[in-house]
Formats: sequence, C-alpha cells, structure tokens
Amino acid sequence: MNAVRSRRFRFKFMALAPLLAAVALTSWAFASPVGSSPDDDFHLASTWCATGNVAHECQAVSDQGKRAVPGALIQGRCFAGKGELSAACLSTSPHKTQNALVATNRVNLRGFYPPLYYLSMHLFVTSNIAVSVVLMRIVNILLFVGLATAIYVLLPAHRRLSLVWGLAMTLVPLGLFLVASNNPSGWAAISAGTLWISLVGYFESSGAKKAGLGAVAAVSTVLGAGARADSAVYAVVAVVVAVLLTGRLNRRWLVSAILPLVLAAMAVVLLLSASQSGVPASGLHSDPRQALSWHQLLFTNFLNVPSLWSGVFGSWQLGWLDTPMPAIVWVGALSAFAVLAFAGLVWMSARKLLAIATVLGALWVIPTYILVKSGVLVGHAVQPRYILPLIILLGGVALFQVGGERLKFSKAQVVVIICTLSVANATALHFNMRRYITGTTVTGWDLNTAAQWWWNIPFSPMMVWAVGSLSFAAFLVVIAVGTMRVRAAAVVPHPQAAPTTAAHRAGGPPWHHRFHRDVSAGQAVTR
Repeated sequence: MNAVRSRRFRFKFMALAPLLAAVALTSWAFASPVGSSPDDDFHLASTWCATGNVAHECQAVSDQGKRAVPGALIQGRCFAGKGELSAACLSTSPHKTQNALVATNRVNLRGFYPPLYYLSMHLFVTSNIAVSVVLMRIVNILLFVGLATAIYVLLPAHRRLSLVWGLAMTLVPLGLFLVASNNPSGWAAISAGTLWISLVGYFESSGAKKAGLGAVAAVSTVLGAGARADSAVYAVVAVVVAVLLTGRLNRRWLVSAILPLVLAAMAVVLLLSASQSGVPASGLHSDPRQALSWHQLLFTNFLNVPSLWSGVFGSWQLGWLDTPMPAIVWVGALSAFAVLAFAGLVWMSARKLLAIATVLGALWVIPTYILVKSGVLVGHAVQPRYILPLIILLGGVALFQVGGERLKFSKAQVVVIICTLSVANATALHFNMRRYITGTTVTGWDLNTAAQWWWNIPFSPMMVWAVGSLSFAAFLVVIAVGTMRVRAAAVVPHPQAAPTTAAHRAGGPPWHHRFHRDVSAGQAVTR
C-alpha cells in the first residue's frame, strides 16, 4: 500500500515539472532581443516570406534574388558578432519604423532549408515584430514541453528517467537557448530528445498508449526533418537506435516496425527537398587560408572534433558566437553529463552498447567528414548546434534501462547533480542577458543597473533571471523526486558491539556466510 501511495505521490508531484520547465525556458525567450540567435536575419526574413508576397510582410523587388521585409527583422546585424555592444543599437537603427520594408538577399528563396519551420512560424506573424518574435519562441517552448509531457505520461515507468534526465543533462546551455529562440535548430533539438524514446515506448507498449507514442514519434520526425536537413539525417539515426534497442524477430515487432520505416522514409524525402542535402557532396564554406592536404585535415579534425561536443555545454560562445560563457558553465554542465552517462552504464547489454556506438560514431564521423569536405579545421563552418541533436540522443541512450533494477543514487549525489546543473543554467542565463543588456565589457550581478536594452515589459531583467533560475532548479528537484531512486545508507554495526546470538558467541557465522553478508553491504573482506 505504501509503495502504491509513493508512486501516486511521485506522479502527482511530477505534474509540476511541465509548468516549471515552461517558465524556465520562457526566461530564456526574454533573455535576448530580436535577431539574437545565429543567422536570425535569414530565419526571420524567411519566416515573414514563407507564403510569398504579402503586403507589409514580404514584397518582391527588381532583384529576383531579394525580398523586401520589415527592417526590424534584420536590425540584429547591428550587434551580431560584436559582444562588447549591447542591443541598444536596435532603437538607433536607421530603420526605426518596424513596417518600413528593406530589401535583403538573406531569404530562403532557393530552399536551402526545408520550408515547414518557416510556414509554421508564419502563422504567428503580426504587425508588431517584437510581439511576433516572442510569441514564436513561446510556441516552440510549449511545443517542446507538450511533446515531452505527452511522452512521459504514455511511457512505461522505467523509461521515464531516460527521457527527463536525458534532456536535462544535455540542454544546458545551448539547447535551452535554441529551443527558446527563432532558430530552426530549436526544432532539431526537440526532435532529438523525443523521437527515439517515443519509438522505444511505441515498440514496448500496446493499445492506446502505443498509438499515442506512434503519433508523437510522427510529429517529432516532421519537426526535425522539416526544420533542418541534417536533422532529417539524425531522425534516421534515432530510428536506427530505437530498432537496435527493441528489435525482435517476431510478427508483432515486425508489424510494428512499419511505422519507423515510414518515418525514416519521410525524413529522407524532407532531406532531399532542401538544398542543404547537397552539403555532403560539396561541403560548407571553405577557408583558403587553410591549404592542407585531405589526410592532414582528416587527422587533425578527427582528434579535435570532441571540442564541438564540449561546445554544446558552453565551451563555445552562444548567439552569433559572440556571447562567451564562463568556465563554470561548461565544466559544470559537462561534468553532470559525464556523471549521469557513466552511472547509466551500470545498465549494459549488447544492444545498448551497439546503440551507443552508433551515436558516438555519428558524432565523430559526420562532423569530421563535413570539415574535411569543406577543407577547414574544427572552429570553422561546423558549429556545436549542428551536432547538438546527437549529444541529446547520446545522453538519453546512456540512461536507457536494461533489466528490472532501477538506477540508484545517494541523496548527496542527487543534490550535487541538481546544484551543478542549476548553477550552470543560472550563470549561463545571466551572462546571456548581460551580453545584450549592457555588452560583455560590463560586469556585475545586478542586471538592472545601467541597462541599455530591455523589453517593454513590466518585469525587470533581474526578476526574469531570478524566476528563470529558480524555476529550472525546482524543475530538477521535481524530476529527481519523480524518477530517481535514492538508496538508503548502509548501516555498519559498531565494531565493539556485543554479540547477541549463539553464532556470535561461538565465534561468529561460517566465513562464507560473513563474506556474502559483507559483499552485499559493499564491504568485501579479505582474510
């Protein structure tokens, strides 16, 4: 009875998690201005032009390679790449009127990106640029939280830890920034965290839950493949991982496998619909200064690709690569990832090992190949956000449970993990806000002092930062209570305790009984 009550309490307590996650992500949505995410001038202009010529939104000009869009969409270029400058230049731009149309060639006219993301975001275009941008960010946040919540409810209980902690340990800080941004990479991150686990649950469930998880997997596939071409490739990797983890040679599983095959085919079709699909053949922008042979490029890049992995945790700068993170962010976030992933290896099987090897292989081979094909070294062309989906996938698979035993942590371990991720998030959020409010040359904790830029809202920067930081910390506490099993501390008898049984008075139990007792307590004794 107590066990049933405990499970009910945990499930009800977990109901707070979606709200806390949404609040924490919303603080990131307000942490940066219009035009702050990478290539935002391109993505925002493409969103406004997603349906063609529309009055006051997107107009054709004499140059067929350009479109006229509201000047506010491209004003972010005034601070992009200039971390020492605040976003105050937005109000001093020559295009002060939001609806004044300005010609730009930074539009998705040639279909470099799949059109779905832009078409979807275009639904939230209004006459107010700032309101539209924030609304789109919040829609992405609700989409992410909604999908993750649906999966959590539908998943078998023993799969939930892999979902929530696989996301929590991989999203700080880059993933949080992108999910709450206007960049299609946010959808790629959402897809990476939801597709593989929903397919695993789909294979392991039946009835309504199976149908629900299959539907979520389909939505997740469309989100990823409809946002970026490389995300379509990662969707196929996620399908392969789900198959490796659950595959069975029986009729039920083979019939169920039709859906993942259809989803993989859908991802390939969406991949081919974007001109990004030509990158593997032609590479990205080359750097003529790096005139190295292909084997020099291969050797050097192969050894340095892991720096892209650490970039996901903050060792690379956010935004337009102009927002540096202090070491405490990436050291803390990467350490938490390493600890949780290593702990997850206590569950191991040939299937899980093969799945991890598949994701690690993709993490190493794909960026190395693109870098060599582009003729550049790590630090050029390929950015951490391009491989973020694979890091998210790796974290989730590392925590994949094999067998019936649940992963156990001590209370101290749980507290350390929560504190480490909370501090990393709070620091990253603060530094991201600081970069736009005053520029990076200003230091100090009080974001309200000498603010040069902020939204026209009744909430101060420090209030947004405090609420966002505390919400994320509370979210971690909730998911820890709901998914982690805390082991009881071992009770070791005092060495001077008086024997109380006949066996002890006779010299103690046989040595092999004592050995098995001590091993079970984690205290093997050599004689």
